[in-house]
Amino acid sequence: MAATEVSVIIPAYHECINLRGVVGAVERALGGVDWEVIIVDDDSPDGSYDELVCMARENPRVRFLRRVGRRGLASACLEGMGLSAADCIAVMDADLQHDETLLPEMFRLLRAGDCDLVVGSRYHSGGGIGEWSPERAKLSRFGTRLSGWIARTPVSDPLSGFFMLRREVYEAAVRRMTGTGFKILLDLLLSSPERLRVKELPYVFRPREHGESKLDVLVGLEYLALLVEKSVGRFLPVSFVFYVLVGLTGLVFHVALLASFYKGLDQPFWISQAIATIAAICTNFLINNFVTFRSRRLKGAHLLPGVVMYGLICAIGAIANVEVAGYLYGHSIPWWAAGIVGAGIGAVWNYAVSKQVVWGWAVALLQTRAGSNGRNRA
Repeated sequence: MAATEVSVIIPAYHECINLRGVVGAVERALGGVDWEVIIVDDDSPDGSYDELVCMARENPRVRFLRRVGRRGLASACLEGMGLSAADCIAVMDADLQHDETLLPEMFRLLRAGDCDLVVGSRYHSGGGIGEWSPERAKLSRFGTRLSGWIARTPVSDPLSGFFMLRREVYEAAVRRMTGTGFKILLDLLLSSPERLRVKELPYVFRPREHGESKLDVLVGLEYLALLVEKSVGRFLPVSFVFYVLVGLTGLVFHVALLASFYKGLDQPFWISQAIATIAAICTNFLINNFVTFRSRRLKGAHLLPGVVMYGLICAIGAIANVEVAGYLYGHSIPWWAAGIVGAGIGAVWNYAVSKQVVWGWAVALLQTRAGSNGRNRA
């Protein structure tokens, strides 16, 4: 059998209506090349799995991976790349908004040996963003400038989701990549141990014909998480950084609520403090559940036991905070230093234990649910 020359990795979620269309577009574009598509679907509830089974049976060039219990475009791309044995690996979306007719030229440029990576760029001369709203266009340009400041390799569109690279580039960078969020190209550029030789091909971003865009505020947060990971990830886990930021936000909320009840409503201090403490714990839990631990978040009926466990863990952390700070202060350590050390120990305790207990429980629930779904299908 001839070796596959190009693997096209297509991450998908809720894209059942587009799957045959995108495979057909790739097939028309790569005629004369030994190609395959590897579709990585995050267990979409729209019938994608059954459609992929049919497509793979009909066409041996179609392969797929169904991921159960985990989500994320970047991580899906990395797992898809890991399944490829081709010399050249492309990434494109399933929604038909990328210009698949560029794939042959991408392959030609890589095969010529003059570059390591070819990027389909919306901001290169001749490219465009199509029918984006002014707000989305401004956010995209801001994100592009922001990432350009820290990227080692200058690229006009580092947030592009459409590119092709040599296998060696993937192999050199994969262990450094975070797999966080939606910006797989930026992750690759920031993780490559060597400065890459890049060619850019302009294309105009097409309007989506079917399905719904996945762009929301969490995509922006995951983009920021990637930048934080690449900036301070060598020293601190990015989830800990977000956890601390959420804690500081909760502290401001606590003080504001305390002042409102104690000064504004003239309630006894201990009642005001209790209300502020409970409200801050619940708020911190919800934000951490939604942002910091999004990939393993608790939902529905599991939220209440989750917040109870989180509150108990935080209570133990508060006791440890006070005890350590009191001990240090009693041994002639300055009050401010004792307070910082106590708060730091409390924060580390809360983060480490809640991550393992509260959101570790979330992972166990996802795995149990996945196993139950598998038995039901059987």
